[in-house]
Amino acid sequence: MIYKKGRYYMVKFMWQGKVIRKSTRCSNAKDARTVEGKIRSELGKGNWDILEAKPRLTLEEFIRKDFLPYTESKFQSTPKTRDYYVYGANSLLESDLAALRLDEITGQHAQQYAARLSANLKPSTINCGLRTLRRALALEEEWGKLDRAPKISLAKGERQRERVLTEDEAVRYLAACLQPWRDIATIMLGTGMCPRAL
Repeated sequence: MIYKKGRYYMVKFMWQGKVIRKSTRCSNAKDARTVEGKIRSELGKGNWDILEAKPRLTLEEFIRKDFLPYTESKFQSTPKTRDYYVYGANSLLESDLAALRLDEITGQHAQQYAARLSANLKPSTINCGLRTLRRALALEEEWGKLDRAPKISLAKGERQRERVLTEDEAVRYLAACLQPWRDIATIMLGTGMCPRAL
């Protein structure tokens, strides 16, 4: 029997007089049935280890073994993004969060991390670590090593970099635009609307 619990399907069946219940880490029924078949097959071979929970990585182990190598390869062409995540990862490695298992980390731990750093660092620097933590946990979930990534809120007070066009710049920009973009840009400039709202 399979049933959904949260995001993933669970399997439940009797095996040699014992109730077997295990997460499939699958979010659709077809894949869950395949995993159930594999579990039954392994048990038939006498491989009871398949039911053992695998040890969870700590944040430090995940950052060093998986996240930093991923960052180095993924952002080779965008070194500023790579450096941003490396800086955030180093901040996390120096914190109390590093010793926690990935499945233990909650939004509350992230807020405590931010609170400890708030006396000495600006919100944008703290948010670098929080964004890195958010990305690392999302990857862990994507790679099937974490059932569900917690919600990580950012520190308040970060200065956003915004630039407002001067009137002269706006006139020159509109003169250089081709249609239909000129009409769209005119509406955006006149109303303050952003592209996401269109």
